[in-house]
Amino acid sequence: MSREIPRARVGPLAATDRRADPLDVDALLDDPQTRIIVCCGSGGVGKTTTSAALALRAAERGRSVCVLTIDPARRLAQSMGIEALDNTPRPVPDVHGDGSLDAMMLDMKRTFDEVVESQASPEKAKQILENPFYIALSSSFAGTQEYMAMEKLGQLHRDAVAEGTWDLIVVDTPPSRSALDFLDAPERLSSFLDGRFIRLLLAPARGPARLMSAGMGMITNALTKILGASVLKDMQTFVAAFDTLFGGFRARAQKTFELLQTDGTAFLVVAAPEPDALREAAYFVERLSGDDMPLAGLVVNRAASAPDSTLSAEEAMAAAARLRRSGDSDLTAGLLRLHADRVRMVEREARLRARFAAAHPAVPTAVVPALATDVHDLDGLRRIGDLLAGSPDDRAASDAPRRRAR
Repeated sequence: MSREIPRARVGPLAATDRRADPLDVDALLDDPQTRIIVCCGSGGVGKTTTSAALALRAAERGRSVCVLTIDPARRLAQSMGIEALDNTPRPVPDVHGDGSLDAMMLDMKRTFDEVVESQASPEKAKQILENPFYIALSSSFAGTQEYMAMEKLGQLHRDAVAEGTWDLIVVDTPPSRSALDFLDAPERLSSFLDGRFIRLLLAPARGPARLMSAGMGMITNALTKILGASVLKDMQTFVAAFDTLFGGFRARAQKTFELLQTDGTAFLVVAAPEPDALREAAYFVERLSGDDMPLAGLVVNRAASAPDSTLSAEEAMAAAARLRRSGDSDLTAGLLRLHADRVRMVEREARLRARFAAAHPAVPTAVVPALATDVHDLDGLRRIGDLLAGSPDDRAASDAPRRRAR
């Protein structure tokens, strides 16, 4: 039986001593109203592994899940039993329980191609797909990967609704420098395609002959000198062909944006216990609040685990100094210094998390301790899932820094 969970209210609140509650991951995964989970955050914080672990845990708890990954490490693809993920969802073998799990990796250009092929006539689609400017735009234009991640999410959701294929979609957002790129990309691409420069390129094709004035000719000549006649012609040909499709792109982007605002969507902000990552997480929390999007909580990945010993950093360093002065074991002194460094790291991370919690006490948080090895199989993903859900032993380990921070 699923447990109903309230979506967090986000944004800066009045100063309060109330600490954010632990994130109840299993309640989130079990809730049938949760249809989409978006893992977002800046690059390099473990979003892809978190997404895969959540998807596997949901599947093994009975959900029919599709996980959309972005550029997974080879080991992660292998951990899901799939040597080569591509733009088509493929079943993950050896999933326990009554649920199912499909996995796919976003192919940015293929997704763009599919949109063009579905929206244009075969002749126009061929003209667009073979255009050199389109090839560059669909392969490397800033923001295209984020835009296509949203486009693919919209496609998967439409398939799930129409065919009943999945009851949960887990999305790993692109590894952007800024977490906000995922939400900003559709508007950025729309602004580019609807900007003054593009309208200028379209003017000869759209307007009457009087537009081809001396002034327009001067502009065209200047652009030809800057870009080259061939590049300018490619751009003009692409824009003229793409212009009729642009309204469809913008309409679908708006629908996907609205989908992200519904109660069936849950955002998980993923961060590392580092100042920049938590600052980025705070920005994203503010953006979600401003766009009225539902936030489920914060996941702090790769946190340092508190040592079993209660020896403080100061005590360890003092003992190491005494050993060094007496000429006794250098090994023991070195171990004491390592212990002190670890305690200080735990305390530093605890202060960072406490600072975030003080600013955002309504945001539930899960702390995932760093593992000694990379995830390379389904058991590794299950272990991450257990840590996310906070099994008793794991909860005690991840809560230890919080107790020290008080």
